[in-house]
Amino acid sequence: MNILVTAGNTQTPLDRVRCITNIFSGRTGGNIATHAATRGHTVTLLTSHPEVLDEPSKLHVRKYRTFEDLDTLMAEEITSGRYDTIIHAAAVSDYHSAGLFSMQDGELKDVTAGKVKSSHAELWVKLVPAPKLIDKIRTRWSFKGTLVKFKLEVGLSDHQLLDVAERSRQQSDANLMCANTLEGMQEWAYIGSGSQYQRVERSELATKVLNAIASL
Repeated sequence: MNILVTAGNTQTPLDRVRCITNIFSGRTGGNIATHAATRGHTVTLLTSHPEVLDEPSKLHVRKYRTFEDLDTLMAEEITSGRYDTIIHAAAVSDYHSAGLFSMQDGELKDVTAGKVKSSHAELWVKLVPAPKLIDKIRTRWSFKGTLVKFKLEVGLSDHQLLDVAERSRQQSDANLMCANTLEGMQEWAYIGSGSQYQRVERSELATKVLNAIASL
C-alpha cells in the first residue's frame, strides 16, 4: 500500500518567538510508519520531530512546525490521490491564537506584536477553535481510502473512553480508531470500530494497527 502517516505536535504561535504546543513527540506515529515501511509499504511521514525516528531512510519524511504547515502538507499530499491509507496520529492544536491582551485602566488592550513585551503585569490570550484537520480528510480533501484516527483522553474509565472514541470515529468517518488515556498511554491502547475494540500492549501497537488495516 501507499500510506500517509502524520505524527508529532503542532505549534500555535503567540508572537514570532513564542508558541503554545503540547507534550507529544510523534514517536508513536513514527514507529508505525517505520513498521509499515519494513513490511514493504511505501510510506510518507509528516512529522514535527524527525529526530525521534530510528530508521528515517526507509521513509519519505516531510517536516512541519505549525498547524498551518501541517494543514498545507496534508492538503498537498492527500489531494494528490496516491494514498490507499492515512494514519492520522499527529497531536494537532485545538485552538488558534486570536490576540494577546493586557489590562490597562480597567480595559483589555490588544498588545499583539512581533515579540510581546515582558513588562506587562499580566497577559490575556484569546484562543479560538481551530478547524479539525481529521474532518477535512473525507470532505474537503475527498479521501476514499482507509482512514485511521487517534484519540487521547484524560481521566476516563475504559467504558467512557470507548464511548467517546467510537463517537469520534463516526464523526470523522474513520475506518479504525486507536484510543488511549494519558494515564495509560505508555502501556496500552484500544484499536477497533463499532462494538469491536481490542486492548493491545503499547509494544504491540504498530503491529496491531497495521494488522487491523490489512484485515480491511
